[in-house]
Amino acid sequence: MQHITINTIKTWERFYRANFINCLTGFKAVSLIGTVNANGQPNLGVFSSVVHLGSDPALIGFINRPLAAAPHTIDNIKATDVYTINHIHPTIAAQAHQSSAKYPIDVNEFREVGLTEFYLPNLVAPFVKESHVKYALSLVEIVPITHNNTFLVIGRVTDVILADNLMQADGFLALEQAESLASLGVDAYYSTQKLARYGYAKPEKPIEILK
Repeated sequence: MQHITINTIKTWERFYRANFINCLTGFKAVSLIGTVNANGQPNLGVFSSVVHLGSDPALIGFINRPLAAAPHTIDNIKATDVYTINHIHPTIAAQAHQSSAKYPIDVNEFREVGLTEFYLPNLVAPFVKESHVKYALSLVEIVPITHNNTFLVIGRVTDVILADNLMQADGFLALEQAESLASLGVDAYYSTQKLARYGYAKPEKPIEILK
């Protein structure tokens, strides 16, 4: 086993250090966030920091990088109060990754990377048509994280669009059937496979394996 101290980590080259730290937290859900600015210009970006915050109300958060590095998504959410989150699957993984490029503000990333905008009536934020699992959110709160100038963006789920046969009888989503991907670091994508589902854990109760 290796023991690496923070003092050693600080001596590493910037991108080497960033790769290392980004991998420490393990595999993460990776999604495309679709937004539109006040002038109707669509924007698309890839994010691996989406996190469940609560089920009632249905709250989901993501971390936006400092404004100097990633201003478009958060600025659009501030302007319209709505956005979409779209799962990535193998067929669109390369296009999704390309959306991480720093395109100018007047460029439509959907068109640039080869993905298709999809809209619901009365919802200005675009979904990714090719995504098998996608949902819309309304902005609840943007929480500044002052230590590194990032932001926790919190939204309330308003609409969900799923491919057929993903939702189980108990509400569980079989995302491996949607081929939803995970990511590691900033540039690696992984397919998923269900290992097992276990029953609700209680003291003195044997572990139950669910079908």
